[in-house]
Amino acid sequence: MNQAYPFKQSWESMGYLRRIVLIILIVFPTFLAASIMYPILPFQERPIISHIMTYLFAVLFAWISVGFWSSLAGFFLLLIKRDRYKITKGLPPLNSTLTLPSDFKTAILFPVYNEDPFMVAEGIKTVIRSLRNKQLDHHYDLFILSDSTNPDTWVTEEEVFYNTAKTLEYEKRNFTNVESDVFHENNLKYERINNSTSSDNNSYHASEKIENVGSLFYRHRQFNLKRKSGNIADFCRRWGKDYRYLIIFDADSLMSADCLARLVLTMEQRPDVGIIQTPPKAIFSLSLLSRVQQFANHLYGSIFAAGMHFWQLGDAQFWGHNAIIRTQPFMDYCQLPRLKGSSALSGDILSHDFVESALMRKGGYGVWLAYDMEGSFEMNPHTLTDELTRDRRWCQGNLQHIRLLFTKGFFPTHRALFLNGIMSYGSALLWFIFLVTSTVEVVLALITGPVYFPEGPSLFTDWPKYFPGWALALLSSTALLLFFPKILSFIYVLIHLDFSKYGGVIKLLISVFIEVFISTLLAPVRMLFHSYFVFMTFLGIKVGWNPQNRGGETGINWGSAIRVYWFPTILGVLWGLSMYVLSPGFFYWLSPVALSLSISVPLAVLTSRQSIGKQFFRLGLLLTPADTNPSQEIVLLEKAYKEELPPELLAIPRNAGFTRAILLPRTLNLHLFISGHNRKSFPAKAERLNKLIAKALKFGPSGLTMKDKKVLLNDKDSLILLHKLVWKLPSESLRLWGI
Repeated sequence: MNQAYPFKQSWESMGYLRRIVLIILIVFPTFLAASIMYPILPFQERPIISHIMTYLFAVLFAWISVGFWSSLAGFFLLLIKRDRYKITKGLPPLNSTLTLPSDFKTAILFPVYNEDPFMVAEGIKTVIRSLRNKQLDHHYDLFILSDSTNPDTWVTEEEVFYNTAKTLEYEKRNFTNVESDVFHENNLKYERINNSTSSDNNSYHASEKIENVGSLFYRHRQFNLKRKSGNIADFCRRWGKDYRYLIIFDADSLMSADCLARLVLTMEQRPDVGIIQTPPKAIFSLSLLSRVQQFANHLYGSIFAAGMHFWQLGDAQFWGHNAIIRTQPFMDYCQLPRLKGSSALSGDILSHDFVESALMRKGGYGVWLAYDMEGSFEMNPHTLTDELTRDRRWCQGNLQHIRLLFTKGFFPTHRALFLNGIMSYGSALLWFIFLVTSTVEVVLALITGPVYFPEGPSLFTDWPKYFPGWALALLSSTALLLFFPKILSFIYVLIHLDFSKYGGVIKLLISVFIEVFISTLLAPVRMLFHSYFVFMTFLGIKVGWNPQNRGGETGINWGSAIRVYWFPTILGVLWGLSMYVLSPGFFYWLSPVALSLSISVPLAVLTSRQSIGKQFFRLGLLLTPADTNPSQEIVLLEKAYKEELPPELLAIPRNAGFTRAILLPRTLNLHLFISGHNRKSFPAKAERLNKLIAKALKFGPSGLTMKDKKVLLNDKDSLILLHKLVWKLPSESLRLWGI
């Protein structure tokens, strides 16, 4: 323990006491529920199966109990409005003028990996405009930290960065109203596509110096060591000493100037704190699925966040984004090891954020959740497939924590958080095993029948025993644990008269039923896929590093849905029909699961549709405060998304960055200037580059692989030569380049 801050002990003792209470509240009801569960199982003659089902039930009952008690604690914490341990205690009131210390700057980091550069740029511009409105922009430097491996995305990032920098510079020099028109063609001075410009030898030298306009920086990392955590670690090694704090964004994150300033002020008044995590609210949800998730996030998120704070206090977890970090202890204590071995649980730590918070705490600094901090936002996946793709990566990362559970020096709370992360996906497999075990027992009971005369001497017939009252009580208590948090959230909104932000009381109530209905339908599908992810991870199959689809312009088509969800569909149909024939009583109990799996294809397609999500919006359903009472930052970002791109970026498709680098002198100059490549080529490499140039001239950009394009983009002389030769091609060959 770092002894520099002994006053931290005031919350630590309270934290231990609260967690002991939480353990008691979980263990005793779980033991009671399991004690009721075992005797009401109808197959006592097979004790092995009975024990398996009881143990599985106990684990799952304890798991859902955590959410119940957290929501209950959060409800009362928000209701009484008194929290002596609140991390934001002592900050100026909301909407007051905030003054930050002038002796340091805070770095805002945007790590990106093959994201849509235009979307990222609009978020960055919105953050800077928000800071300028509050006259706080001079306290922050913004860094785009690119790990993009797609060469087209890489070049487009450079173009968009330059365009963003010049736009922000123009606004700062000429406008006080940041909502004015932000694209000015005369200022940007894009060069046109024509032979006369392309043949100008002077065009191979940067004609404009690229400045760090508005303290905006861009860096592309050629080697993606340790993925996002390695990207941030590389920044810390190079420039971390220049910044007291880091604020980490995701590509789809948004934070208001007030939120950014309050995070810095909180850090300044609490030198014992290493990380402060904000609870981001979902925004810009268009599809039905994302609107349901956004509604749940806004309605239920507040009491869950407050409940997590109540139990965790300064032992909270870091979620990897929308958080502020104290730079020096992060560099000192949070260097991530590479897990030894070759299995899926080895290698780079994927869910690095949980581990970094544990390491920060181990170093003696607190990790807090600012549950009442407003102005922090993010976006949800728009389709079920996008969500499951993300979950595949998170599942492997969380399961890696099995190897860290007993690491020396970690606090018990963070070991519990590791276990909680493991159960986020492991519980799905346990649930699936529970259902399969129940089905197997039903089939065995039908084959063998009940045993009326057990082995050994007996005077009486052993009639099967049924306890419908106990079974009903057990079912009711389980349902209470699952749905009572939603009821508490609804009550909290009514008490605080915030229902108008959700469309009114009636529409809010209808929206809750819609959310419960759709979430219930999706739960078995998620269970099956999460079980598959856990199983594949334990088999040693690693997941790749795939970019997240954040755009949501298109939903899932029927062909794609059939290819992805054919197995759940067949499983649901066969499972349901077989139980209907063999045991109609058990079928009715299993029917919600079987039905959900059977309709997984239309469920995935329909929930991905923006048209359906927009129809719910027009009806006033699934509304959230982000829809009815958006912050200034949300309004600015929504306006930016609707603006048209400069014509120069539309001359060649936005996903053809490599092609623009070859054809457009301005893009070529820009890439060479930012990349700074000036390496000498050895003979073998020169021969390879010459072959790639010949290949490009013969087949055009479509004839080159991503690796080929990256090799060319990393060689200045080859790029310039290919640019010259392409513009000398006959017109019929230029068609290969889209001209």
